[in-house]
Amino acid sequence: MSNNHITQVYWDTLVHPVLHNRPIYIVTTDSGLIQVTLPHESTLENVQAWVMKKIPNAILMQEPAKVAPYKLQLQEYLDGKRKEFMFALDFRGTPFQNSVWQALFNIPYGEMRSYADIAESIGNPKAVRAVGTANGMNPIPIVVPCHRVIGKNNTLTGFRGGLQMKEELLHLEGVQAFKNKGHEKYRF
Repeated sequence: MSNNHITQVYWDTLVHPVLHNRPIYIVTTDSGLIQVTLPHESTLENVQAWVMKKIPNAILMQEPAKVAPYKLQLQEYLDGKRKEFMFALDFRGTPFQNSVWQALFNIPYGEMRSYADIAESIGNPKAVRAVGTANGMNPIPIVVPCHRVIGKNNTLTGFRGGLQMKEELLHLEGVQAFKNKGHEKYRF
């Protein structure tokens, strides 16, 4: 691919009560969803910086019609009416990160996995800490459900959106079987 190839990147926002009515950005390419921001990090400047780092030749534009199918499914999930996302993802990470994010995406609705479970599922059982780091860098939270990853001792662990949001997302999915003795810092 030549350096002068332009990639169009589209964004729109979503506001929902589960997110405390704070806007999040949904960012897509023609290949799929590339980013969902969490409420505390939702600024257009943050989106622009991330996109320019990952796709230097991007043209970023607000395009509600292009983002609408993703936004609708995210809205349905937050409304408690959708358990699976039926759209393409366009991961923009290292091969290791992409493998972790794909493993996260495969965690079924309403279930939880430990960091060790994820490391094992990608064929790298010793990479528990690296899995935790990749988990924390997941650019598509909620859709790629990093909130479903907990510590091996069944406690909530670090979540970029804060432990309260992690707990709320798990409760939305009907999950109660965890200990909220977690820690904002990562424990694996």
